[in-house]
Amino acid sequence: MIENRLVSPQHALLQYHLHRFAGLSETDTELANEFWTLRSIPKHDYFNFRNSVCRHVGFIVKGIFRVYYTDPKTEQEHNLVFANENMFLASLKSMVTQTACPYAIEALEDAELLVIQHDHLQALYGQSHGWERFGRLLAEQYLIFNQSRSESLLTQTAEERYVDLMKNYPDLLNRVSLGHISSYLGIKGPSLSRIRAHIAHK
Repeated sequence: MIENRLVSPQHALLQYHLHRFAGLSETDTELANEFWTLRSIPKHDYFNFRNSVCRHVGFIVKGIFRVYYTDPKTEQEHNLVFANENMFLASLKSMVTQTACPYAIEALEDAELLVIQHDHLQALYGQSHGWERFGRLLAEQYLIFNQSRSESLLTQTAEERYVDLMKNYPDLLNRVSLGHISSYLGIKGPSLSRIRAHIAHK
C-alpha cells in the first residue's frame, strides 16, 4: 500500500464531487486540503480488514471495491456492496463508533483513492457547516442504501435484483466475476446463468 501527497488532477475531481454531493464551497474544500492523501491499493488488497476499526473515508479515483461479510461458521463470503469511481467509501458504523467492523473492503482492481482520517474529519465538522452537511449526507446515503438493500432482498426476485444491479453498475460484468455477482444477489452460479439467459431471450 503506497501513500503520497495529494496531486492536482485528483484534487480537482474530489472538489467537484464534494460540491456536487454536499454543496461544499471552495473555502470548505480548502480547509481539508492538507488532510487528504492519495492511496494506491493493489488488486485483492484491502481498504479495511475484517474485524478492524475503520479510520478513514475514501473517495474512489480509480478501481472497484466489494464490501463483504464472511460467515464465521462456514467461511462463506457474502457480498453486500460494490463501490466504484467517484463514490465515497467507508465502513461508516465502524468509523462513527470507532469499533471493529465485521466486514472487509477489498479492491477488485488496482485502485487509487483519496483518503481522510476520522480525526481530521471530526475536526472539520467543528469548523464548517459544509463539512457537517457532508457528514450528515454520508450517513443518510449509508442508511438509505442499507434499507433499500434489505427491502430488495425481501420484496424483489433475484432477476429483479440483477436488473437493478446492471442498471446501477452497467459495466460490472466486465469488472467483477460472476461468482461475486451471484453472492451479492444471494443466489448460486447456475441460477445467475438462467437469469442472464432468460433476459437475453426477452
